[in-house]
Amino acid sequence: MEALISAVLGDIVSRAISVVVDKCREQTTTEEDLERLRQLLLRISIVVEEAEGRLVTNRGMIRQVCMMREQMFRGYYLLDAFRCREKNTEEDEVSHCSFARSAFSPAKRFRRLSSSTQTESMIIACRERSSKELKQVVLGLETMVADMKEFAVFLMSYPRMHRQPRSTYLFMDRCMFGRQMEMEHAINFLLQADQQILGNGDPGVLPIVGSALIGKSTLVEHVCDDERVRNHFSSILFYTGDSLTTDETATTFRDNCTIKHQNINIASVEERSLLVVELCEDFDEDAWRGLLRSSTRSLKHVSKIIITSRSEKVASLGTTEAVRLERLPEEAYWYFFRTLAFGSTDPEDHPELTSIGMELAVEMRGSFMNAFISAGLLLGLGADRLRARTWRRVLAHFRDYRQKNTLLLGGEYPLDLQSRYVWSMAQAPHLGRLKLFLLRDSYQRGPDDRTEVPRVTAVDLLSGSAAVPLGRSEVLFWRSLVPPYYRYMYVCECEFVRHKNKNTTIEMEP
Repeated sequence: MEALISAVLGDIVSRAISVVVDKCREQTTTEEDLERLRQLLLRISIVVEEAEGRLVTNRGMIRQVCMMREQMFRGYYLLDAFRCREKNTEEDEVSHCSFARSAFSPAKRFRRLSSSTQTESMIIACRERSSKELKQVVLGLETMVADMKEFAVFLMSYPRMHRQPRSTYLFMDRCMFGRQMEMEHAINFLLQADQQILGNGDPGVLPIVGSALIGKSTLVEHVCDDERVRNHFSSILFYTGDSLTTDETATTFRDNCTIKHQNINIASVEERSLLVVELCEDFDEDAWRGLLRSSTRSLKHVSKIIITSRSEKVASLGTTEAVRLERLPEEAYWYFFRTLAFGSTDPEDHPELTSIGMELAVEMRGSFMNAFISAGLLLGLGADRLRARTWRRVLAHFRDYRQKNTLLLGGEYPLDLQSRYVWSMAQAPHLGRLKLFLLRDSYQRGPDDRTEVPRVTAVDLLSGSAAVPLGRSEVLFWRSLVPPYYRYMYVCECEFVRHKNKNTTIEMEP
């Protein structure tokens, strides 16, 4: 009985101490919370980077790593937002409060307020709201770090990858970013026993759906390049036809397939193949059934199929839940862009540039390609790249770029590879005549295409560092440094517009 009473009293005392500690944490100042946030982010980033370098197969641990990564992105986002506000006046401080987003309500956004209409009560309310959110993020990270000891012990039991991935914190342009959960979902589907998918002999089908340039091909390449997948299948084939047709035969289907990987150690691998079908155009169900018949006739050992498309219709073709790729959350996208734009420079040493960069990231609306181009433009400015005037110039040019494309092309500004206009930042639009380059007829080339690559890039056009010949010419818009190493090309045409100032209507010259 005494032991029971002692245990109960001990539990009560422990809970009381925890309550007191929590109350003390809630009474900390903003400066103390920011310093604590920096320390927590450092610790959690070490664990995340270590986990990314190990072959973790437990799905629960993978989910936990993803949660850590999301909290890390949110923490850096909030830390940068507060750092920017420290360098602004009281009125600007409220304006930059819109950078903060609630960690518990992702859809919540602080409305931007005009500095000319601020009142003291608005400023105080904004500060209180931001400080409360900061405390919530810090408390959440502290709880996560406190529970990290057991996770670290389990993590050490997993082997390191033979091909150690490049650190995402140093070489962001050379690794797939933000798709780890989707990748593991696809790998788990591929490694499941065939009879667990279907019992009628048909291959299991995993649909991957997403808009143009969202990363479908990149995800598939990384899945197929995973050592577990390569050891599981005797061969991996890609269907390279432009579209599915109802008259597809076994012969034409086989001719349109290329072997991506073949396991030479056939003796230890059961005869089973993975087929990847990437579709750009829409299709009908009869064409899909024809492809299934053709694949089973010409490729008898196909046990799994991955099909990617921009059309939501492919989701109904799957034997499992479709993987849907969407734009990165704002916090993750900012972390991605800040690493590209600052390179080896510490953003903490340049709060004004960080503030401008956050506005630029919002303008790019989650586009990977725009992030690479903008970062390349900033890094290519040499000694001037760390000047606030230069970053403001790039931000103003990008905003003007979106506005003019919306006016000239009509409708919503396109994020994918549709036609668009670009011009050099060296031009002076207020002089009344603007030289534009219309980029149209976009296409992409794979790494096996030996065609000569154009020398002029999108960064050259924007910076004015290269002369573009008159008439039609090719422009290299972007070259991806991750599989499948696509090169995205445009046909460029020169045009002129009459333009007096940014408030006037833009007119094409005859």
